Amino acid sequence: MTAKPPWMKPPGAQSARGRRMSDARREEVLERLQDLFLAEGFARLTMDDLTARLQCSKSTLYAIAGSREQLVVVVMRRFFRDAAARVEEKVGPITDPPQRIAEYLAGLGTELRRMSLECYADMLGFEATAELYARHSLNTAQHVRESIQDGVRSGAFRAINAEFVGAAVSLLIDGIQHGELLDRSGLSMADAYTELGGLVLAALTNHDRR
Repeated sequence: MTAKPPWMKPPGAQSARGRRMSDARREEVLERLQDLFLAEGFARLTMDDLTARLQCSKSTLYAIAGSREQLVVVVMRRFFRDAAARVEEKVGPITDPPQRIAEYLAGLGTELRRMSLECYADMLGFEATAELYARHSLNTAQHVRESIQDGVRSGAFRAINAEFVGAAVSLLIDGIQHGELLDRSGLSMADAYTELGGLVLAALTNHDRR
């Protein structure tokens, strides 16, 4: 059986550098790293920079991941995982498809608003984090498509062109992901998701529903 790389080991696991860390300490360090990366980006930060800013030792960071690049992946994966969980918790009780789509995309916008332009650029410029964001975008598109299908079944959405709108949403999310729509519109990534929700509802809402 192939051993898992250090950044995939569970909290509290021993790293390749041989140090162990409590779950609470690991989460504290990850939270501080996440705040730093989201605010300033990560491409220009060295391990020396990180230890100075967090006032911790390199061995503390290496207990989480075996390299700076792996540490970045751990932190950004954590950000997307926790953001998705918070949004899902918020929209979970909502049964009305239009409201669910609106709240889901607005919630994502709120979460992504925490990410600075510097972090966004660094994320797209690093293959491993760009892949994380691509998976996040695919999950978003799938969630919206499923909500559209629910809305058509319930009568909240017009059946006409529903599949087309679902496919168009995937393309628009791809455009947001790669920055083309942001460059053309001047919107932030967070605002773009909110606007996307309004666009979907305007295109599909069944105003004749009784």
